[in-house]
Amino acid sequence: MQRRGFLLFVFVALIAACGGTRSSERTFPVEGQIIAITPDRREATIKHGEIKGLMPAMTMPYKFKEKAELDAVKPGDIVGGTLVIVENDAYLTKVKRIGEAPIEEAPPETTVATAASSGLGLLNPGDVVPDSAFVDQDGKKKTFRAFRGSRVVLTFIYTKCPIPTFCPMMDRHFATLQEHFQDDPALKDVHLVTVSFDPAVDTPPVLKKHARELMADLTRWTFLTGDRDDIDKFATRFGMSVARAPNDARDITHNLRTAVISAEGKLLKMYTGNQWTPKDILEDLKPSANAN
Repeated sequence: MQRRGFLLFVFVALIAACGGTRSSERTFPVEGQIIAITPDRREATIKHGEIKGLMPAMTMPYKFKEKAELDAVKPGDIVGGTLVIVENDAYLTKVKRIGEAPIEEAPPETTVATAASSGLGLLNPGDVVPDSAFVDQDGKKKTFRAFRGSRVVLTFIYTKCPIPTFCPMMDRHFATLQEHFQDDPALKDVHLVTVSFDPAVDTPPVLKKHARELMADLTRWTFLTGDRDDIDKFATRFGMSVARAPNDARDITHNLRTAVISAEGKLLKMYTGNQWTPKDILEDLKPSANAN
């Protein structure tokens, strides 16, 4: 009996362990309207309702697991499916068309920050990055010009972003870059800069905590917040588009931009979306890539 009891204990423990592994995968029902499709990235931008336990109503691109499911829908379609979130990825599966409706324009009260709406032109390689006032994770005032003399890799995030392939991916990529910077003397002059476009939530203490969670070396990686209008004007020059719903501070729809900037403060390269890798940035930082 004792041996049988022991084996039963081991069996139950193994089941619990397996269950713990599966629990890292979270699934959420999603229903919304397809606004646009990007076939080459197997993505569709979907305007969806609240995803309970994850995020408020929002409009953002989602990767489809099955190409056939993406091929079966078009802009205007109302779809339902399952959002799967794992540690470093997120995708839609079991997507089905359940209706169709005209695509509505964004409500006029939604705050949108874009280069076009602000009248500010997009930066091109060789352009000097504009100066702007910020506050860092220690609550100290800092201008972007303060980074002159260091090559800079810059990205934009907000700490409450719930999708692993968006802001959290930028954080992971920057953490990987930081490791390379510490190991390579040729990269000792490179500084990482993360700007939050959600200053109402991402106060200096919040960014300081976020930095600790990422094990950021604050001598090489700075987190910035500040006045929202100043941040928007700065971000739009890089092609950032940020839409905030006035009735829900959590509802932020945004794209992604990451830039490599020379020690003289000139834009060297701009990455759109999340398709870049730390290896791409390291190639950009090679001396031959920066020769003028």
